Amino acid sequence: MRAPFTLLLTICMAATFLIAACAETTELEPPFETVQEAPGEVVTKNVVVDEDPQAPRILAMGDSMMAWHTFTGQSIPHTIESVLDEPVFSNAISGAKITYKLPLSGALGMRIENQYRKGDWDWVVLNGGGNDLWLGCGCGKCTGKLNKMISEDGKRGVIPMMVQRYRHQGAQVAWVGYLRSPGAWSPVEGCRDTGNELEQRINKLAAIDPGVHYVSLADLVPHGDRSFHTFDMIHPSIKGSREIGNRVAAVIAANDSAR
Repeated sequence: MRAPFTLLLTICMAATFLIAACAETTELEPPFETVQEAPGEVVTKNVVVDEDPQAPRILAMGDSMMAWHTFTGQSIPHTIESVLDEPVFSNAISGAKITYKLPLSGALGMRIENQYRKGDWDWVVLNGGGNDLWLGCGCGKCTGKLNKMISEDGKRGVIPMMVQRYRHQGAQVAWVGYLRSPGAWSPVEGCRDTGNELEQRINKLAAIDPGVHYVSLADLVPHGDRSFHTFDMIHPSIKGSREIGNRVAAVIAANDSAR
């Protein structure tokens, strides 16, 4: 799996990801008949594409949950790649958000939709929204932030526009939810209710289109079992990444019309 990370990008992201921003919200109504393409494609400049007789058809995007363990080859995309026995191209970046305004770091992938690159993708696997809620509104008064990402009915907002874009380009979408804490304290424990609301809205979006699949992790972690998380109780452990990747790979295998 190829991952476009460099030390310079990591330093840049660490310096900028704590600044929250708001994005414009565009309305959608099913069955997504009108497509509003972005004025231009933003391609991450430090992506290196090697010659490969089997071009990847699965693109992974998202934040640190998706990117965790990338450098040791044990991230969620790595597991998907191993289970399906085919390459996965990952552009996920730690600290990335759904709503993000800073132009340079946003273009480099801190805005999740800018992690997309042109390709003949059959699947786009992605996650996001947690940093918007935790860092953007402290998981407190987040109604405005939630509505900018996705409306209560799942039809309007940045997330539906992202999904619409990938669907109209021929890809199925697997949206991955977040790990839940096992009943132990976590720095993001206060985000539970707001995070649940975000994922309920994404599930409604998935119900509109059979090519969109919400991959819930709400039941993945047994109560009292801390082994699915790293020591920070936010990010997935190697075991957690493996189990999440297995769940995503199963969704792809079960819904893959190309096989």
